[in-house]
Amino acid sequence: MSPVEKYSLIFLVSNLALAFYNTGTIWAMEIDIFRSWKLLDQKSFSTVRKAHWKKLPYWVFIPVGIALLGSIVLIWYHPANSPKWAIWGNLACQLLSHILTAIFWGPWQAKLSTDHLGSESPLLLKILNTHWIRTVLINAYAAILLAWTIMIINQASI
Repeated sequence: MSPVEKYSLIFLVSNLALAFYNTGTIWAMEIDIFRSWKLLDQKSFSTVRKAHWKKLPYWVFIPVGIALLGSIVLIWYHPANSPKWAIWGNLACQLLSHILTAIFWGPWQAKLSTDHLGSESPLLLKILNTHWIRTVLINAYAAILLAWTIMIINQASI
């Protein structure tokens, strides 16, 4: 394996590791964080939501941004014989997740921050009823990277 191939494989595996991190994060949001908000009274809801938003840049936004950048770089810098479906599929899942977040979940969460109903807000119910779509997209992105990595490693060992 040439040095270029070695480093492109390391880059692919690094993207895979980040995808698994993001998968864990999205599941925490899906099955614990948002659902726990339903259990809070108005005062607690506001306090918890504010604390949640202060942490998001570090444990969600930065890793997601790096993952998106990594997926873009993988278009040009990837191991030889990388399947086109994997290159574009992983990026498509992320882009669709970001677009839907910008259209739906982001604005809903912003409005939720000022909704006096707090945990009783219909906005929280909308998030709870639709967030699984983002969860599926992030899991698909990770699954594509896993399949891609396995294919490349199998080719390298032949």
